[in-house]
Amino acid sequence: MKIQGKPYHTIWISPDNDQVIQIIDQRYLPHKLVIENLATSRQVATAIRDMHLRGAPLIGAAAAYGMYLACLEAPNNFLFDDYIQKTAIILKKSRPTAVDLQWAVDQQMYIISKTETPDLKIKAALEQAHSIKQVSIDGCRKIGEHGLTIIEKIAAQKSGEPVHILTHCNAGWLACVDYGTATAPIYLAHDKGIPVHVWVDETRPRNQGARLTAFELLQHGVPHTVITDNVGGHLMQHGMVDMVLVGTDRTTRTGDVANKIGTYLKALAAKDNHIPFYVGLPSSTIDWSIRDGLTEIPIEERSADEVKYIAGLHQKEMKKVLLTPKKSPAANYAFDVTPARLVTGLITERGICKANETSILELFPEQRSN
Repeated sequence: MKIQGKPYHTIWISPDNDQVIQIIDQRYLPHKLVIENLATSRQVATAIRDMHLRGAPLIGAAAAYGMYLACLEAPNNFLFDDYIQKTAIILKKSRPTAVDLQWAVDQQMYIISKTETPDLKIKAALEQAHSIKQVSIDGCRKIGEHGLTIIEKIAAQKSGEPVHILTHCNAGWLACVDYGTATAPIYLAHDKGIPVHVWVDETRPRNQGARLTAFELLQHGVPHTVITDNVGGHLMQHGMVDMVLVGTDRTTRTGDVANKIGTYLKALAAKDNHIPFYVGLPSSTIDWSIRDGLTEIPIEERSADEVKYIAGLHQKEMKKVLLTPKKSPAANYAFDVTPARLVTGLITERGICKANETSILELFPEQRSN
């Protein structure tokens, strides 16, 4: 995707130093484009934990590169494997809800364990990180192609009127490496000339919709309108939403979906107003080991300061402003779980399926024995 006409991925190896990872530091968007250098695995863990980067697929790719940096840092002796294992634990703990992170670290651990010498382990870890990144790009493009068919069907019924799509949080290319999950079908539809309009939830408390999704859509020329989080139900009641399209950080094998806090409420409103509710996700986001999202998916609780303060641009400088009484406590649950019964369909890189175990396994039969 492009920023001011220049193509970017969200993460890449520095062209000047192949031992440095570069990312777009999303804390400064949409007001400033800041490229951050990550030279250690601990810096990668901090960037994930403190949301310099975010979004399940991107977190996975970043963790993969973090494991590559760990191989560079590890002592060149019998303590090498011990260092790698400790780093894997640190990375996995940086964001507990997103399963892509655990998947990517486990992929790296397997590759590293199958290689003999430290030099070969470094080479294998870098190649695997590149592979995980490319798989994410290819998967998101395929999600876009499959999701495009849904938008095309709705567009055919609207006689040239725009297809109105409601999003929540940021499941765009900034949450991935390119294309995005929920936004990939939107970009492909727009590029194909299908009139689309996106209702962009602000997504408190970190405003990923207002800051990041709106930024992406603006850069790509997609018509959109930023709304407060609680407007979605009103729009649905008045026939102003044709479909809801969101991403996910972890999905059970039975189709329960954990996504940014507030997603469940959008799904309830969509169900009540007979509006299709779709989830775009790569298969790396499916946790095949769990069945009940409400009881088995860990829900991250973040700092109360994210609720109590808000950041924005003031006189060309980023400022942090207190919203609440200083002594008032605040709770900050980062995700909620949308039960499968509220999900119309899952859009994966292999196709679209219903949100139930039977339909999911038809797309991923190799997981039947897990």
